[in-house]
Amino acid sequence: MITLTDSAVAQVRELQAEKATEGQVLRILVEAGGCSGFEYGMSFDDQKDDDQLFESNGIKFLVDSTSLEYLDGSVVDFDDGLTGKGFEVRNPNASSTCGCGRSFN
Repeated sequence: MITLTDSAVAQVRELQAEKATEGQVLRILVEAGGCSGFEYGMSFDDQKDDDQLFESNGIKFLVDSTSLEYLDGSVVDFDDGLTGKGFEVRNPNASSTCGCGRSFN
């Protein structure tokens, strides 16, 4: 299971109102790249065949089966403090992370 914190939920709702088209849902994914080997991504998208639909704190989101292997048990947070980091994924499956907070191994 993947959990979104209250601050992440508030930010996703704002972005949904601004950027998502009708019927699109938040997608949380992992892709090759970044300085540590993999990086996190988020976008608004339509559901595809290999997606699983989840809900956390009232926000529905999609995760493809490959990304779910890496993300299971993660917490998605939004930090709008002085560091201006934005969305941050706290992933118990990552053996190491990069200082940018978007990349892991």
